[in-house]
Amino acid sequence: MDLFLQPWPWFVAGPLIALCMYLLFYFGKKFGVSSNLETICTIGGAGKFVDSLKLDWRKERWNLIFVVGMIIGGFITNQWLSPDKSIALNPNTVHELEQIGFSNPGAQLLPDEIFSVETLLSTKGFILLLLAGILVGFGSRYAGGCTSGHGIVGLSQLSKESLIAIIGFFIGGIIMTWFVLPLIF
Repeated sequence: MDLFLQPWPWFVAGPLIALCMYLLFYFGKKFGVSSNLETICTIGGAGKFVDSLKLDWRKERWNLIFVVGMIIGGFITNQWLSPDKSIALNPNTVHELEQIGFSNPGAQLLPDEIFSVETLLSTKGFILLLLAGILVGFGSRYAGGCTSGHGIVGLSQLSKESLIAIIGFFIGGIIMTWFVLPLIF
């Protein structure tokens, strides 16, 4: 059981991811979490309004099962396979997070200042969540995929477009972390 209470080394996890990618490629499947949004929108009837969403969603059922498995796996990991909910942060990071309003940074992976129900149901939290959802949805559609799709599949296929997208994701993350996040808090 101790095997599941610590991160696996890269030389175990990496080949397992590569094996999954090979199997998906072999069976002609595409991987990417954002493609599930497309499938869900198609199920919801968005094809009546948007031509690009007139798809046979039944062909992508496996991908929906994959997302359900990710949710269940995350829940199991959080509830039973995580011995300690705190995370080790650099003291400088702790100080900077305290400066912008976080209380007790590093005590838990998902801080209450961002992820509590009260925060999400506040006006500010709702607006931020809505805006973030629109930006992520637009960005992943505009970029032709999400971070997992470009980072795992696109880069493994040596896609120039995926490399450019990943560079853009990192630049956006740096801008968000250093400039936008301090303004929000």
